[in-house]
Amino acid sequence: RRGWAKMAAGRSRFFCTAGRGLEPFLAQEVWARLGATEVDCVSGKVFFSTEAELGELRKLRSGERLFLLLKKQPPLAVSGNKGKMLHGIKSLVLEERKYWLDVIAIWRKLHGQEGKQIDVSQENASPLKRKWEEETNIGTKRQKTEVRESMSEECQTEAGKRCVLPERKSDQDCQTENKTSLADPSEGSREEPIANEQLGFSFRVSCRCSGAIAKILHSQEIGRAVGIALMKQCGWRADLRDPDLEIFVHLNDIHSVVGIPLFRLPLANREYIQTAGLRSTVAWAMASLAEISAGAFVLDPMCGLGTILLEAAKEWPEACYWGADISDSQLEGADVNIRTAGLVDKIELLKASVKALPLPSESFDAVISDIPFGKKFKVTEDIQLLPDILQEMERVLCVGGTLVLLLSQGLREHLDGITKCAEDESPNATSDGASETATAKALNVDGNSSSLVNGVEESCLSLRQTRFGSLVPDGVYGVSLGKTDAFIYKYKKISSAGNQ
Repeated sequence: RRGWAKMAAGRSRFFCTAGRGLEPFLAQEVWARLGATEVDCVSGKVFFSTEAELGELRKLRSGERLFLLLKKQPPLAVSGNKGKMLHGIKSLVLEERKYWLDVIAIWRKLHGQEGKQIDVSQENASPLKRKWEEETNIGTKRQKTEVRESMSEECQTEAGKRCVLPERKSDQDCQTENKTSLADPSEGSREEPIANEQLGFSFRVSCRCSGAIAKILHSQEIGRAVGIALMKQCGWRADLRDPDLEIFVHLNDIHSVVGIPLFRLPLANREYIQTAGLRSTVAWAMASLAEISAGAFVLDPMCGLGTILLEAAKEWPEACYWGADISDSQLEGADVNIRTAGLVDKIELLKASVKALPLPSESFDAVISDIPFGKKFKVTEDIQLLPDILQEMERVLCVGGTLVLLLSQGLREHLDGITKCAEDESPNATSDGASETATAKALNVDGNSSSLVNGVEESCLSLRQTRFGSLVPDGVYGVSLGKTDAFIYKYKKISSAGNQ
C-alpha cells in the first residue's frame, strides 16, 4: 500500500528487461537519464523508481521492454498440487477494486489519457457485458480465452516483426468510444442507464515461466486462470488482438513479478533503423564505453549495416562518425540506414579493408567495432588476421583514445592468447589506473561486478601492458546476443604505437 501511495504522489515504480550482461548498463542509464532512485538489478531486469514522463522513459537505449510494476514478491512455493499453485498465482494478481483503480489511473496518466474513462467495477458492467461474461464462463471450450505466452524476456525480435502489444487506437478515439466512469459505484444513482455509455475494458494476460514452476505449470494455463479471474472480478473482457491493457506475469526461481508494458514495441526496436544488424542495445552499450565527447572523431572500421554508428550518432550527435567496410552490400545497407535515420551529415562511409585503412595515423578519438568472423560466431581461419586488425586499429587511434571491440568466445580466447597481462609500471598506467571512467563506475552502480566475466579480478582489469604496446585493457563485459554469448573488450591507448 505504501508503494501505491508513493505512485500516487508522482514517483512510479517500473522495471525494464535487459539482455544478459546489459543490466549494469541499464542501471546506470536509468540513474543518469531519468534520475531514478531505488535502482535494483537482478538477472534480466532492472527495477527503479522515477518521476520521469513517458517521453523520457521511451529514450532508454540499453533496455528491451519497459513495464509499470504492479507486484514484486518472492518466488511462489512449488508443490505437486497444481490447483493450490494456481490459486496462489491468482492471489498474486487479484486485489480489491481500489488497487486496480490506482493501477489504471497511473497507467492512464503516463499515457496522457486522463480523459479516458475506464470502469473496473463488476457492479457497473452493462447487461450485454454481463451476458458476455456468463457465456464465457459457461462455454470456455467455445470461447477463446487463452492468452498467448509472452515472448522471451530479452525479446530478440527479428527486424520489423510486431511484438506483444498491438497498435492501440488513438487517445481521441478511446475517449470517444469508452465513456465509463472511475467513480465509486456507491456514489450517485445506480438507476441511471449506463449500457450506452460503456463499451467495456479489454485486456489480455501474457505469462512467462521459468525455473521450478515451469516444470509444473505451463504459461498458457497460468495466463488462462489469471485472465478468467480478472474477468470475474473486474468485469473486463478478453481481447487477444487489440486490448486496452496487457497484464504481464513473470514467475521464476528469483521472484514473482506482475507489470503492465508501457509500449507496443520493445524499446530495442529502433524506428530509425530500417535494416537491423547488431542488436541495438549491445551497439549502444559499446558506444557508451567509448567515452565520446563533443567534436570527437569516431570510427567503426568494420561497420556492416552501421548499427554502432547509428546508436552513437543518435546519442552523441556532436561528434563526427566514419564507417568503413570491404563489402559493397553492407555499405549499401548502411547508407540506407543512415538516410532513414536522417544522419547523412553526421556519418561518412568509405570502402576499405580493415587491414589497410586509408586514414592518417592517430586521427580518431574512438574506434568501435563488432569483429564479424565466421558464420554465427564460428571461428574460421580468418581468426589469424586478428593481430593485424588490432595493429591497424591501434595505428589510427589517438593517444588517450578508446578502443571497444565485440568478440565471440573463440575470438576472445584467441585475443587472450596473443596478449599478455603483465603489470605496467609506467607513470602513464599508474595515472590512468588511479581514476575510473564514468562508465566503469556505472557498471558498479548497485555494488556488484556482475559484468566482469569468468571471475576476472578488478585488479586484472586495471590498465596493463599488452603485446600491442600502447593498448591497455580497461574492462571486459560478457553480454548475450540471444542464442550465443559475446564479450565487449575495452582498451585505452596510452602512448604512440612506436614509443613504448
